[in-house]
Parts: sequence; structure tokens; C-alpha cells
Amino acid sequence: MRRLIELFRPYRGVPVLPWTAESRWDLSLQRVFILLIALSIFGLGEALLIKSGLGNAPWSVLGQGVAEQFQITIGWATFLVSAFVLLMWIPLKERPGFGTILNIIVIAASIDIGLAFFPEQNLLVVELAYVLVGIVLVGVGSAFYITCGLGPGPRDGWMTAIHNRTGVRIGRVRLSI
Repeated sequence: MRRLIELFRPYRGVPVLPWTAESRWDLSLQRVFILLIALSIFGLGEALLIKSGLGNAPWSVLGQGVAEQFQITIGWATFLVSAFVLLMWIPLKERPGFGTILNIIVIAASIDIGLAFFPEQNLLVVELAYVLVGIVLVGVGSAFYITCGLGPGPRDGWMTAIHNRTGVRIGRVRLSI
């Protein structure tokens, strides 16, 4: 029972695992493979949340709005928003990593693939299942992606850069983004 409790105890930082990189450009076949799978899982989770019709993550809502305004897919809109947020790193002197670049490409592509692959649903129980599975996939994808240590995603890097430059607590920065 104690082991189970330890498993779910909050961790105070990002755990260092066998595939964790020493730097944002410390590439290995295993690390890049885990990163690609994790980002794909994340994107498919986002696609399930969108497809459920019951609500989205805030950045996906922005992606949907951009997609509607420019008549492009949500994946392309996500790509454009991510690239724009990455440009906002410049005045903050934040540097992207390999994972940052792949985040932009793989998540956007996975969202479009998932939206094309997952069928529309009209049954509330299936829509709820989409939401629950989507949340789990985003969580699992995030956990593996972050532990690769190859750089934050555009939005997370923007948040941590604001924190690093201003000293404002992460929780307050996150609320304002």
C-alpha cells in the first residue's frame, strides 16, 4: 500500500529517467523515439478532446478559432499559433531545443490525423469516453515528452521564460497566459 501511495505522491521537479537528456540538443535514437511517440500521443489526446464536442484545452480553443477564421485545419492553426508563440521567446532570450521544434510539428500533425481518424459521436457516453481517454493521453504524452529533456513546448517555454526574466511565480504566469 505504501508503494502505491508513493507512486501518486506529487513530484517536486521533473524526474530524471534513463532517457532524460543532458541538454536540449543531446539526441539519441531512444530519446528521439520516445519524444516522437509522446508528442503523437499528446496530439491524439487533443484530437479526442476536440472531437468529443464537450470542451477543449484553452490552446485548442484558440487553434479552433484561428482555423475557422483562416479556413485551415486545426492542426495547421495549432502549428501557426505555436510558431507565433515561439517567436515571442526572442525578446525573452529563451532558446528552443530539439523537442521544442518537434512539439510544433508532431502535435499539429497528430491533431489533424486524430481528427480525420476518430469518428464523430452523438452518444454522450462515447463523448465522455473521448474526453477521459483524451485527458489520459495528454497527461501520458506530456509526462514522457517532458522527461526527455529536449526543451519545453512553445507555450511552456514562454511561461518559464517569463518566470525566469521577471521572477513572477509560475502559477501567476500560467494564469496570465
